[in-house]
Amino acid sequence: MGSELSIFGLIANSSWVVKIIMLILLAGSVWSWTVIFQKIKLIRSTKAVSMKFHKAFWSGTDLGTLARNFKGDTVALPSIFQAGFQNFLKWQDSKAPASQIIENVERAMRVAFVRESDRLEVQLPFLATIGSVSPYVGLFGTVWGIMSAFVALGGVEQATLSMVAPGIAEALIATAMGLFVAIPAVIAYNRFLASIEPLLNEYENFQDEFVNILERQLSQPARKTS
Repeated sequence: MGSELSIFGLIANSSWVVKIIMLILLAGSVWSWTVIFQKIKLIRSTKAVSMKFHKAFWSGTDLGTLARNFKGDTVALPSIFQAGFQNFLKWQDSKAPASQIIENVERAMRVAFVRESDRLEVQLPFLATIGSVSPYVGLFGTVWGIMSAFVALGGVEQATLSMVAPGIAEALIATAMGLFVAIPAVIAYNRFLASIEPLLNEYENFQDEFVNILERQLSQPARKTS
């Protein structure tokens, strides 16, 4: 294959529209890979913090001590625990009925849960958009390149394969680039969803279990959480 039919040669000889499209796809690829690595780091750290807290929570540690030990952790399970526990302490000595206290605790933990869910799922729509749009952007570049190639052949009396092939190859590079950008984004998006869903289910289960513990404490007024 001659140098004029190399990938870089074809890109260099492509029309300005195709070049702009490939630059857009390249920028999307760089951005999506940046998001992918950030999400990998985020999910791993979240799992580590949640696992550490889960073990401490079920080890029988006093709730007050647990709150102090995880005071610096403002994400994952500790954030939901702190929101519920601090609200529980605020209302524990009040004259409010136990049902109202539990309702306030549940509301505080729901707010923390939504905030944590948003933190885990941030930028996932971007990956989904990149995965779904990139092939069409590349296809647009291909269509434009093929149109340009045939327009250029319009003034030629006799077209040969050697005259048509470079223009078609230039155009198809845009589609290949679109798939190159889209496939990792789609795989990462599905993988992240599969990783986040168990975490959110764990958070919801923890809220139910924690509420049961607090209800038992409220039924024993002689025992106070410090």
